[in-house]
Amino acid sequence: MFLLGDIGVGAREIGYLFGQYKRLTGRYEGVLTGKSLLWGGSLVRKEATGYGVVYFAQNMLSVKQDTLKDKSCLISGSGNVAIYAMEKLYQLGAKPITCSDSTGCIYHETGIDLTLVKELKEKSRTSLKAYVKTHKDAQFIPTSEYPSGGHSVWHFVADAAFPCATQNELTLTDAQALISNGCKLVSEGANMPSTQEAVNTFIDAKICYGPGKAANAGGVATSQLEMAQNSSMQTWSFEEVDQKLQVIMNNIFKAAHQASIEFGQPGNLVLGANIAGFKRVADAMLEQGVV
Repeated sequence: MFLLGDIGVGAREIGYLFGQYKRLTGRYEGVLTGKSLLWGGSLVRKEATGYGVVYFAQNMLSVKQDTLKDKSCLISGSGNVAIYAMEKLYQLGAKPITCSDSTGCIYHETGIDLTLVKELKEKSRTSLKAYVKTHKDAQFIPTSEYPSGGHSVWHFVADAAFPCATQNELTLTDAQALISNGCKLVSEGANMPSTQEAVNTFIDAKICYGPGKAANAGGVATSQLEMAQNSSMQTWSFEEVDQKLQVIMNNIFKAAHQASIEFGQPGNLVLGANIAGFKRVADAMLEQGVV
């Protein structure tokens, strides 16, 4: 199984690969996901990782009898994960106030204009610097002005943070800034976006911390839903896929949370996700006689 949509391969490349796969094998129910909606793709696949990381955050807060409503949120990145994390945050009543790209960071205290970000990044494919031409009350901080050892996107006062850009983008300096500025939740949309020192800081501070290995599983999960639709020759509505995604993210959270309690570190979802994942594989191997 190849979930190529999760490693940066675009729809065009998936199209070429799937076309050749079908030509060589004569099969349609292929192993490639992230396909076009015209030939077997799934609704919500583009939005899935961003939506999923927010659903995971929602689950973390629910344990503390809290919600995302009225929370100010820091987002890094401006690709699919970041854009659709912001979209879901708005739908749940939260307010994203930052986003970023390779050229710099946007800070907009009244809330990021998501329509404009989509226009700049999905259509015009230009720098976020153009954002401040439309919104004079927003700030653009160039990459060259990032604080020593850190990144400007994490150095504003907010309730929650969603690193959605790239690996090792959130450093010890950034983690310390987040904690000192009152951040109570970090949910990772990118793969391993926090350095180990930053992760340790979050765990020691006992904030809600969702590691990427659990929190950003929405994309892969929806790839599986795409394969299920292909195998059954069905097409599910946006609402059906989104509802299934919510259930999956809830189950992932529950497994990690329950494991953290069972092994004496309640709320440590790094430990919980590691143990829950290992246990699932180990139990399957035992039951199938592999070991």
